[in-house]
Amino acid sequence: MTKSFSKDLTAFIKDTLWWNLSGGLGYQLYLCFLAALMVLGIYAYFIQINIGLAATNLSNIVSWGFYIANFTFLVGVAAAAVMIILPSYIYKDKDLHKVVIIGEMVAIGALVMCILFVFVDMGGPAKAWHLIPGIGIFNWPTSLLTWDIIVLNGYLALNLLVPTYILFCHYHNRKPDEKKYRPFVFISIFWAFGIHLVTAFLYQGLPARPFWNNPLMGPRFLASAFAAGPALIIVLLGIIDTVTTFKIESQIFNKLRRIIVVAAIINLIMLFSEIFKEFYLPTHHSLPAIYLYFGLDGHNSLVPWIWTAIGMNVTATLTLAFNPGKNNPKVLFPACILLFLGIWIEKGMGLIVPGLVPSPMGEVVSYAPTWVEIAITLGVLALGVFIVTMLLKPALIIEQRFESRNTAAVG
Repeated sequence: MTKSFSKDLTAFIKDTLWWNLSGGLGYQLYLCFLAALMVLGIYAYFIQINIGLAATNLSNIVSWGFYIANFTFLVGVAAAAVMIILPSYIYKDKDLHKVVIIGEMVAIGALVMCILFVFVDMGGPAKAWHLIPGIGIFNWPTSLLTWDIIVLNGYLALNLLVPTYILFCHYHNRKPDEKKYRPFVFISIFWAFGIHLVTAFLYQGLPARPFWNNPLMGPRFLASAFAAGPALIIVLLGIIDTVTTFKIESQIFNKLRRIIVVAAIINLIMLFSEIFKEFYLPTHHSLPAIYLYFGLDGHNSLVPWIWTAIGMNVTATLTLAFNPGKNNPKVLFPACILLFLGIWIEKGMGLIVPGLVPSPMGEVVSYAPTWVEIAITLGVLALGVFIVTMLLKPALIIEQRFESRNTAAVG
C-alpha cells in the first residue's frame, strides 16, 4: 500500500510540474515577466537588508506603511474565498461548487503574500526567528500579532490540505471521501472570518490610535473583503474562460455579482457612518480623518487618493447593482476591477497612514513609498500571482479530465 501511494504521488507531482512548465509562447513570456518582477523584488530586498528600513520612507511616526497596507488588504482577499465555499458546501450550490477550487487557490496565493509582507516589513530576515513558536519570543496568548500569525498560517494549511486531497483523488479518477475532508472545510469557513477579524482587532485594540478605535472596524473589514475578493475572482474566472478550455457558466458570474453587491453596499453604509461620526461633531480625535479627507497643516497627499477611491467604490457598486449590461463582460469586468482598486486604496493606505498621523504628540508628516518599497511589493505580488498560476493550471486540467471521465462513464 505504501509503494502504491508513493507511486501515485510521484505520478501526480510529475504531471503537475510538466503541465506547469509546458505552454505556448505567450504563457512562457508571462512566466518570464513574473520572474523578472520577482528578481527586481529580491534585488530591492537586498538593498533593504544592507541599509535597513532607512531604505523606506517609514519613520518613528509612520511605522507601518505600504507593506502593511497591502498585507491588510490581502488578508481580506484570502478570507473572501469563504463566499464561494459557504454556498457550495452549506447550500449545495452546484454552480459555485464547480469554481470553489479556484477560490481556494486565490486564497493560498493571497495568504503567501500576506506572510511575505509581514516578513519584509520586519526589515531583515534575522528577525524572523521571533515568529517561530518555542524559539522566538512569541508572547502568546496576550499579543494580537501572535494570534494573527497563528490564524494566517492555520488558514493557509487548511487551504492547502483540502484542495490537494481532492485534486489527488480526481487525478487518479477516484471520488474523494467526504468524511476525510468535509470537517476541514467547515473549520476553514469559521477560520476565514477569524483571520480578518483578528487583523481588525489588531488595529482596533491600539488605544492611542483614535482613527482605528471604531466598533465597526471588524464588520467593515469583512464587508470590504467579501466585496473585493469575489470581484477579483470574477475577473480571474473571466480570464480562465477566455484563455483556457475550462468554461465558466454565466450564472456563476451572476451569483458572484449578487454577493459583491450586498457586501459592497454594506461596506459603503459603514463608510458613510464613520464619516458622519468623524465630521458631524468633530473633536481632537477627528484629526486623522481630517488629515485623510481634507489634509492637515499642508499635508494632503492622501486626499486625492481617498476621494478617488470613494468615487470608484460608489460607481462600481451602482454599476454592479443595476447591472446595465446584464452581466456583459465589457461592463461586469471593468466594474469589478474598479471596485477592487477602490477598496485596495481605501483599505490600504487610506486605513494605515491616517491611523498613525497625527502622532500621539501631534506630529503631522506625509508618507509615500520609496522605489525600494514599490519594487519589493511588486516582487511579492508577482510571486503570489505565480503561485496561483502554478496551482490553477494543473487543477483545471485535472478537474476537466475527471469531469469528462465521469460524463463518459454515465453516458
